[in-house]
Amino acid sequence: MTSSHSLEAANTSSATTQASGMGPIVLDRGVAFRVWAPHANSVSVVGDFNDWDGKASPMESSPSGDWYAYVEDAKPGDQYKYEISNGEKTFCRIDPRVREVTNSVGNGIIHQPAFDWQDDEFVMPSWNELVIYETHIGTFSRSEDDRVGTFEDYITKFDYLKRLGVNALQIMPLAEFAGDYSWGYNPAHPYAVETAYGGPVGFKTFVREAHKAGFAVILDVVYNHFGPSDLDLWQFDGWSENGKGGIYFYNDYRSTTPWGDTRPDYGRGEVRSYIRDNAMMWLEDFHVDGLRYDMTLYIRSVDASGQQEIPEGWGLTQWVNREVHAYKPSAITIAEDLQNNAYLTKPESEGGAAFSTQWDAAFVHPIRDVITQSDDAGRDMNKVRDALYHAYDGDAFRRVIYTESHDEVANGKARVPTEIDSDDPDDWYSQKRSTLGIALVLTAPGIPMLFQGQEFLVDGWFQDGDELDWDQEGEHEGIVRLTSRLIDLRLNRDGVTKGLTGQRINVFHVNHRDKVVAFQRSYDGGQGDDVVVIANFANQHFEQYEFGLPASGQWRRRFSSDRRIYSNDFAGQASGDIEGRSQPYDGLPSRGRIELPPYTVLIYSQDAGEEGSTHDQ
Repeated sequence: MTSSHSLEAANTSSATTQASGMGPIVLDRGVAFRVWAPHANSVSVVGDFNDWDGKASPMESSPSGDWYAYVEDAKPGDQYKYEISNGEKTFCRIDPRVREVTNSVGNGIIHQPAFDWQDDEFVMPSWNELVIYETHIGTFSRSEDDRVGTFEDYITKFDYLKRLGVNALQIMPLAEFAGDYSWGYNPAHPYAVETAYGGPVGFKTFVREAHKAGFAVILDVVYNHFGPSDLDLWQFDGWSENGKGGIYFYNDYRSTTPWGDTRPDYGRGEVRSYIRDNAMMWLEDFHVDGLRYDMTLYIRSVDASGQQEIPEGWGLTQWVNREVHAYKPSAITIAEDLQNNAYLTKPESEGGAAFSTQWDAAFVHPIRDVITQSDDAGRDMNKVRDALYHAYDGDAFRRVIYTESHDEVANGKARVPTEIDSDDPDDWYSQKRSTLGIALVLTAPGIPMLFQGQEFLVDGWFQDGDELDWDQEGEHEGIVRLTSRLIDLRLNRDGVTKGLTGQRINVFHVNHRDKVVAFQRSYDGGQGDDVVVIANFANQHFEQYEFGLPASGQWRRRFSSDRRIYSNDFAGQASGDIEGRSQPYDGLPSRGRIELPPYTVLIYSQDAGEEGSTHDQ
């Protein structure tokens, strides 16, 4: 209902003493209400507590345009709205800062802010040790066929996700939207949690239980537009210009976005605070561990060209990121911009927007292109090399890398297995090249991200009306095992692949003719640290393939994507452990020789010592 500092004790014995905060403010006795409506002639709060009588609880105005009332009979659980008069018009609006609604076109509900967090002291993993799982509450798991999934449904799958090995859940938007079925990128009430998912208590419970299970929670937020439907913010107090949105929105050409005429007015102080306070609400009151901002290109500029800049939009992201990181230094903020703009992740002192990291178009687009090409001859190893090397300001973890996201598997595009073979997305080619992509995501420098179901090769495309096909999890349980093994290696859980958590990469082998790439990952370097990854992008089996190694001696195979335990269609023909010889090759001091199957990734490292003898599992 309001930010945490709005819940400070207030002296309710005097009607002249006003509680701080915006929206409904729950006090020891009664509820105070404050709303911004600068063009209203009068405002009153109506609800269950006064029989919806517009004359019973009039609000007092202030020079700032705020209206305030204290209602002794109001309490959590009561439904309410604001009755606003502007000239000859009188109408009702849902509170812009309401935390709970009956539905997107119903009434606001006074939410009880108290919640038992059970000593939640979750520690966010460092960013070089994150594996993100992007997911959608409404489709991930459903207990009933005729309704969307809920927070409670999702919690039942935590054990599965723990076995998979991911440690951060990136939740697609859950601010109240029109209807029950949606991706969530049409927020009607930005402060309220989607009722169909379980509302604010359901989400708090979800975060608490996610933390207990070891998952960070990163929430997708939409600040580039609101609505456009079921939007009580539209002409909220009756004022507008040019037939546009009124006090919360630009009322000129800057209002236009691809999703509606509803871009917030980033230059207006009250709107800036509305967005800032919303971001902080998710951290302070819901304990989330980070925010992913939807399409920041349309916050910083009017259109996709990026040429019509909105300086106050850029300034707003700087302010919000500054506030977030000051409140919770471990929190991660992620920009989806997809223009390869390094200034998004530069510090504010250098003119940057100070995001922690950003989705990397320079990885997803070339890698998807390479693995979905129908002909091996069309696979460009330079694209692979460049995608592996790409970084913002030389920092590997300022980018999030992936081959599937909600955008990449819809809107005219499909899941990777379907892009590879739309007629038979379960065939050998789809399995081999899809897992090639997963392996690159989990071994390249960056913060890796999977999209729900990618680990069991869900095909088709993402739709908000269809539950994730869990039958495919049973059909492809081996691919789940393959993905889990890669995650263990990526997070150095065996203590012999520390290099995969490091900044450094050396793409030392690029074979354009045979379509093979090999690279070295390292943190500090040396045994138990250096990791060598070799990837075959062609349908060609090599009996003896030679490549460089950072050192001589025994190199243990930690992973082969060709193992039969991952799929009965795989051959299991790759070499096991190999001996590195002290003969320079590929610019490295040593060399090795392996049997390399088609469309296969192999991972090698050396034991750190007597204890480090974990073989490929």
